[in-house]
Amino acid sequence: MDNWRKSSYSGPDDGNNCVEIASTSTHVAIRDTKVRSRATLAFRAAAFVSFLDGLKERPDRANRFTG
Repeated sequence: MDNWRKSSYSGPDDGNNCVEIASTSTHVAIRDTKVRSRATLAFRAAAFVSFLDGLKERPDRANRFTG
């Protein structure tokens, strides 16, 4: 994927918790803005929606993906 952009949920001033997102018609990928060369999480579009819903239901678990 080559259409990476900063997630709007990263916030304008929060450089420590930024993620980038890229998408195609069938997949969505996310990566850490600070370490782009590390692992990228890629999901089928429907699975990405489920992933986000799970984080919304358990915000305490979302913190495991930052830091």
